[in-house]
Amino acid sequence: MTQGKVDALLGIVFGDEGKGKVVDFFTPRYDVVARFAGGPNAGHTIIFEGKKFVLRSIPSGIFDEGKVNIIGNGCVIAPDLFMAEARELEAAGYQLTDRLHISRRAHLILPTHRVLDRAYEAAKGKAKVGTTGKGIGPTYSDKAARIGLRVGDILNDFDTKYTALKVRHEQILSDLHFTDYDIADEERQWMEGIEYMKKFQLSDTEHEINRYLREGKSVLAEGAQGSLLDIDHGTYPFVSSSSTTSGGVCTGLGVAPNTIGHIFGIFKAYSTRVGSGPFPVELFDETGEEIRRIGNEFGAVTGRNRRCGWIDLVALKYAIMINGVTDLVMMKSDVLDGFDTIKVCTAYTKDGVTTTEMPYDTEGWQAVYEELPGWKTPLSHLRKEEDFPAPFKAYIDYLEKALETPIKIISVSPDRDATIMR
Repeated sequence: MTQGKVDALLGIVFGDEGKGKVVDFFTPRYDVVARFAGGPNAGHTIIFEGKKFVLRSIPSGIFDEGKVNIIGNGCVIAPDLFMAEARELEAAGYQLTDRLHISRRAHLILPTHRVLDRAYEAAKGKAKVGTTGKGIGPTYSDKAARIGLRVGDILNDFDTKYTALKVRHEQILSDLHFTDYDIADEERQWMEGIEYMKKFQLSDTEHEINRYLREGKSVLAEGAQGSLLDIDHGTYPFVSSSSTTSGGVCTGLGVAPNTIGHIFGIFKAYSTRVGSGPFPVELFDETGEEIRRIGNEFGAVTGRNRRCGWIDLVALKYAIMINGVTDLVMMKSDVLDGFDTIKVCTAYTKDGVTTTEMPYDTEGWQAVYEELPGWKTPLSHLRKEEDFPAPFKAYIDYLEKALETPIKIISVSPDRDATIMR
């Protein structure tokens, strides 16, 4: 029997690229869909049949009734938020318990982790990272410190372990003089979420995935956030706390590098970023506001305004390199329909130095642009590549040549069927 492969679907800049829609589009081609990193700080929005769903922890393959969905060991889970998300899907008619498997090695986000998140941000003063406040960073910190709680602990002397970690967190909060909080109601809901999780398959998912691969089945690894938010390779310290690049697929699911097949890199036809941190292509003018308005660039989880700018080839080339991207997916092309000209960042400049390579610290660098003609034609109704206007085809050709990677899929609206294979 032929060994199965793991294809990875990654956001390759700052996240919010529309990964959920693409995973949903790809799911019929795969037997298994698995999340390998991140937690409920990332929302994957999927729109079909007039309905909108925002998935935070559950893989986007859940809408295909015939597929197994896995939350891998590299993820962190907030039981109360997971319960709310799962119940919403169940109310919409989706059966989850037999098809959604959760790694026993995934770590749990406690209510006190969320308080710690707020406390650490407050202590940073003006140097805030701009976290979502969902407790992600403190949970991964406990994981690295080897004191965290895992899903597998739910079934083994859990109350004792929970109390010990909670007391530890409370001591830290006291030391930070951050004591004005009340988690009583939140904690009750959290404990209800713990009981709710017990009805799902809590398993050693690394064995499960590798068994599927030995049987010749295919796995789609669904990323969270973007490559420039990777804890190692992103714009540190303004990053997430997990491995969001292709290397995180192996560590976050327990699969070997030689099982990886295609690596799909998702990016927008322009750039966005949420939270603090350097962003050389950011637009502070009416053009940036217009892109935000047309693209509805507000966080799916937090509702925060996304910072907007033109496409950044320096960032994209770097992300393609560190991920080994084999195929590109361009999203939200239709947002740029109305612009007379489209700018493309080809380099950064600072203090008389110009570079086309991502620097160690992107603070203070300015974007260098080239201009291309806009297509001034609505794209959202198009479903075939041959119908693309000539300036849009030229934009695609320009990007493929500059990035030295084929753009295999183009999305021209949020709808499921507005996804064009090339």
